[in-house]
Amino acid sequence: MDSFTQIVLGGAVAAAIAPAGHRRAALLAGAALGTLPDLDALLLGLTAADPVALMTEHRSYSHSLLVLPWVAALIWWLFKRFGHGRVAQAPTRWFWAILLALVTHPLLDAFTVYGTQLWWPLTPSPAMWSSVFIIDPLYTVWLLIACVVAWFARTRPLAQRALVAGLVLSCGYLGWSQLAKHHVEREADRALAAMGLADAPRFSVAMPFNTLLWQVVAMTPSGYVIGERSLVADRGPMTFQGYPSNVQALRQAATVPAVQRLTWFNRGFMRARVVDGQLQLSDLRMGLEPDYTFTFAVARAESQGWAAMPPQQLRPAYEGEQGRALVKRRFAAMWQRIWHAPASPGGIAPTVGQAAGAAPGQ
Repeated sequence: MDSFTQIVLGGAVAAAIAPAGHRRAALLAGAALGTLPDLDALLLGLTAADPVALMTEHRSYSHSLLVLPWVAALIWWLFKRFGHGRVAQAPTRWFWAILLALVTHPLLDAFTVYGTQLWWPLTPSPAMWSSVFIIDPLYTVWLLIACVVAWFARTRPLAQRALVAGLVLSCGYLGWSQLAKHHVEREADRALAAMGLADAPRFSVAMPFNTLLWQVVAMTPSGYVIGERSLVADRGPMTFQGYPSNVQALRQAATVPAVQRLTWFNRGFMRARVVDGQLQLSDLRMGLEPDYTFTFAVARAESQGWAAMPPQQLRPAYEGEQGRALVKRRFAAMWQRIWHAPASPGGIAPTVGQAAGAAPGQ
């Protein structure tokens, strides 16, 4: 999630646990602890070998549930031993305040689609529960209100009630997002099964800033299909549109280290294209067709096949003046799509061959 959300989450959690007399200190400490895991981006900016490493090493060691409890214990001990007395006055409460302010950060991140390595240094594919966008005001607002009330109410019972209410409402919103996701995936499963894609790898993701409009992407033998579902406007079966991907080139370059790393990180949800002799991979989880946030050139064509090259991240279409105009158009269209079904179906329920997309040479 975005840094501001992590700040207010950490502050609310710590202040709800710490003694009432320490509430303002807990709000500040929790805010700092809530953003601490994301500081790995600063270190990776200096140490990451290439853009693929930068993307896939973020949310790793600093977000691990096997690491953060030890970090929390160290911070707790340091403040208990050398601090100004608050932690020593209520050591048990402060231990849990510090621990939960830290570990709620990666748990919240796991509700997004990016990928959070909760069990680093173990290497299962990163968690991507993908039920909320990285910025969702309806999640954040309750925590923000709770922190503001607690700051001014301080030791009064109102402060604790506001903090508990904010945490309950924000957690309830996450619960709603999972229920909405389950409903969308059930509809997608039915439609994909009718298309002969019952076993196709797929994921669903909430569209930006809301949990009312969803996108489902499923991989096919020659590409992928994309469907949208509005919980407000849509009725009847989901429809999907097919798109091509150069799966042959992706298969041939499977031993390239950057390809292996990206396949592990995003579970193979990639579009492959060959442009000017370079293999370009786009992460289908972030962005909207045909413009994706993360696209990397990872290999070059040679007479003997695909050879690894230093990965290069390509500039996304959302950057620059034209990019900002594109974003405005996309958001306007998204807002309309939440409340209105398309005048005609956004795609047809294609056969497997139609869903697969165009020829593999693209």
